[in-house]
Amino acid sequence: MESIARFVGLDLGAKVTAVCEVNAEGDVVREGTVGDVKQLVAVLGPKRPKARVAFEACREAWYVHDLLREWGNEVVVVDTTRARKFGLGHHGRKNDALDAQFYARALAKGSLPEAHVLSANRREIRKRLGVRRALVRSRSNLITQVRELCRAEGHKLPQCSSAHFLEHVRLTPLPPSLHALVAPVLCSLCTLEQGIADVDEALHELAAQEGTLAPQLATVPGVGVLIALAFVAVIDDPARFRRASDVVSYLGLAPSESSTGGRRRLGSITKQGNTYLRALLVQAAWCVMRSRHRDDPLVMWAHQLAARRGKRIAVVGVARRLARLMWAMWRDGTVYTPEMLAAQGASSADEAAQRQTQYAVALRAAALRQAERKLSRQRTDSSRRAKRAVLLEEVLTMA
Repeated sequence: MESIARFVGLDLGAKVTAVCEVNAEGDVVREGTVGDVKQLVAVLGPKRPKARVAFEACREAWYVHDLLREWGNEVVVVDTTRARKFGLGHHGRKNDALDAQFYARALAKGSLPEAHVLSANRREIRKRLGVRRALVRSRSNLITQVRELCRAEGHKLPQCSSAHFLEHVRLTPLPPSLHALVAPVLCSLCTLEQGIADVDEALHELAAQEGTLAPQLATVPGVGVLIALAFVAVIDDPARFRRASDVVSYLGLAPSESSTGGRRRLGSITKQGNTYLRALLVQAAWCVMRSRHRDDPLVMWAHQLAARRGKRIAVVGVARRLARLMWAMWRDGTVYTPEMLAAQGASSADEAAQRQTQYAVALRAAALRQAERKLSRQRTDSSRRAKRAVLLEEVLTMA
């Protein structure tokens, strides 16, 4: 194996990037700044000796990671949530040059906490989800604006989901002056609906590239293509976690704890990790709570928990259980079926395993077919909303 004698730390910034290179003993060899990451070719390019490079996880971390690896370097992306525990800023002074120097010296010592680097397909999924999230947020803001404008004129629009708002506005008689006032906002909403539908279509195509993974996860009640892909994009590899409780902690759904003196005190959830996925899991939990399939073991458990602890606590508990279920299913290649869950909950381990083997082939195939139909309906609904938005925009334009 080729030995590496160069250790380089980078502090990536919006305007400049600080660079520090040290040798194996930790002595500074080179320091400076560059205005663009591509200018690092003079220090870390393919014609330079191989180096180990470290920088913190940030927006451009994946791009820089791929670029430096393409140049032949070994790259370490630093987990920023643990960097301070390893001494970053311990001396009370923190600037770009000192951070780069810290990363370089920590590399030489081999003591940096590494962050997980997403695979290429999962990165694309996360980007698309980010675009969709921004579009949905803009849609919500514009809908609120239209409702406020109508209320100011004494007209209350009926309550409905965001996806059906345009249709409800079209069916609601408004005075010509008010219609002219909100028409530009409604046109923007039409454009957003088309954009969301385009992103949804791209997400369905990305789901198809994952094989049967998305339908497999969508067999869980309340889980559709959006939540399945968000879970895949955040977890990336189920082998990263040893147990389901690690996944729950990673997503910030584990209760906070302040125990001392032999007494255990649990508080609210930590809310660490990916905020978007955690919010989606909570939405899925509400779907489970409102499900009409009261004979489903998961739905029954949710209502029993709600009766004991209240709905809000129960929803968080269901979201936590959904994360555990999805991770275990992904790890084991299984699907969710009420029959299997009931057998596992009511039988011994040996008996449950026997029943799972007995049901495995037929139930898996049926569950996947049902999940694929669910995803197909979601895809069709998104396309229909986009088509209705196009027609409504034409009506508004003519008006």
